[in-house]
Amino acid sequence: METTNKPLEKLNIFSFKGVQMRTFHLTWMAFFLCFFGWFGLAPLMTVIKADLGLTKPQIGNIIIASVAATVIARIAIGKLCDSWGPRKTYTALLGFGAIPVMTVGLVDSYEGFLLFRLAIGVIGASFVVTQYHTSVMFDKKIVGTANAVAGGWGNLGGGITNMVMPLVFAAFVGAGYLPESAWRIAMVIPGVALLIFAFVYYFFTKDTPAGNFEDLAITNPKAAKTKGTLGIAMRDPRTWALFLAYGACFGIEITFDNVAALYFFDNFNTSLETAGILAGAFGFMNIFARAIGGIVADKVGNKWGMLGKGRLLALLLVLEGIGIALFAQSGSIVGAVITMLCFAMFLKMANGATYAIVPFINQKAIGSVSGIVGAGGNVGAVLAGFLFKSSAISYSEAFMYIGVAIACIAAIVALINFEKEQTVTAETGQLEPVEA
Repeated sequence: METTNKPLEKLNIFSFKGVQMRTFHLTWMAFFLCFFGWFGLAPLMTVIKADLGLTKPQIGNIIIASVAATVIARIAIGKLCDSWGPRKTYTALLGFGAIPVMTVGLVDSYEGFLLFRLAIGVIGASFVVTQYHTSVMFDKKIVGTANAVAGGWGNLGGGITNMVMPLVFAAFVGAGYLPESAWRIAMVIPGVALLIFAFVYYFFTKDTPAGNFEDLAITNPKAAKTKGTLGIAMRDPRTWALFLAYGACFGIEITFDNVAALYFFDNFNTSLETAGILAGAFGFMNIFARAIGGIVADKVGNKWGMLGKGRLLALLLVLEGIGIALFAQSGSIVGAVITMLCFAMFLKMANGATYAIVPFINQKAIGSVSGIVGAGGNVGAVLAGFLFKSSAISYSEAFMYIGVAIACIAAIVALINFEKEQTVTAETGQLEPVEA
C-alpha cells in the first residue's frame, strides 16, 4: 500500500503501513483495552456481590453508574477531538482512566464501589475518539466499513473481558488469595495496560493523515481550531435520530455486557466460568457482526444513498427488537443462547450501520456528532439499567420491554431523511476536515 497523506480509499486490515493503517490498528486496540477497564468488574459481580453484601437495587445502581458518566464524557470528548485533536484526547483519557481501574480494589463499601464505577465509566468515551480517528483516516467510499471494523474489534473487548477476567480471578485464587482479595488484585492488570497504551498512542499516531493539529496550525493558522461544532451538531435533527438509534443498539449491548453473566448464572444455574463464556459469546460476535453492518451500509449507500442507509438501520433495529423479545421468553439455556446470538447479530450490525451514517451528517463537526450519538448509546444503557434495577420486574420482563422500545425507535428512524442538506453555519477559519 502506497504511503500518502490523504484518507485511504481501501481498508487492508493486514497492513500497518502508513499513519492511516497504524492509527486504525492502534485506535481499535485502545478501545479494546478500555473495555477491560470499563467492564472488567461485570463478570466478577457474583463475587463482589457476596463480598460487599450488595442487594439487587444496589447492583442496578452500579450498572447505571457504569454507563451514566459516559454520557457527559462522550459529548465532551467529541468536542475535544474537534478542537484539541484525537491523539492528545485519547492519551489523556487512557492515562486518567487507568487510575480508578487500578485502585477500585481499595473500596470496602457499596457507596465507595458505586463512586468508583461512576469514575471508571468515563473510559467508555474512548469509542468516540476511535470513530473520529477512523473517520478522518479513510475516504467516504470506505469510511462506514472502517468505522465498523474498528468499533467492532474494539467492542470485542466486551466479550473477551467476560471470558478472561474470571480466569484472571481464578488464577489469583489458585495462587492462594482469598476471593475477596483476588477480584481486587485482578483489576490492577487492565489498569496497567491502559496506562502503558496511553504512551503508545501519543507517540505512534497522528491527528490526521496530513499531521497533528499543532503541525497544521504552523503551516496554516486558519486550520488551528474548529469552532461551534457542538452547536452545529445539536441543531441537526438527524443527529438526534442517530442518538436514539444508538441508544437502541449499543445502549442495549453494554447493558447486556453488564447483566449477561449474572442472568445466565441466576436463571440457568451455570458456573461462574460458564456464565462468563456464554456472556462472552455475545461480545465475541463483534469480531465480524459490526463490520458486516458497516460493509452492508456502505454498499447500500453507494446504490441508494443516505436514504437507503437510514432504511437499513431501521430494519436492523426492528429485527433486533424481535430477537430480544424472543430471548426474554426462552425457557431453556439452549433457546436462550440461540436467540441471544440472533439478536446480537442484528444489534451489532445496527451499531455498524449507525456509524456508517455519522461521518456524513456534518463533516465540519464529525467529533461533536460522533460524541452526541455515542452518548445516546449510554443514555439507552442508563434507561435500560433502571429496568434491571427494579425489584418489581424480572430480568426477563425487562428484556421484553426493551424489545418493544427498540421497535418504536426503529419507526422513528425510518421516518428521518438522512439525505437532507445541512448548511454549515460555523465561523470561517475552521479546521478543514478530511472528507469522509
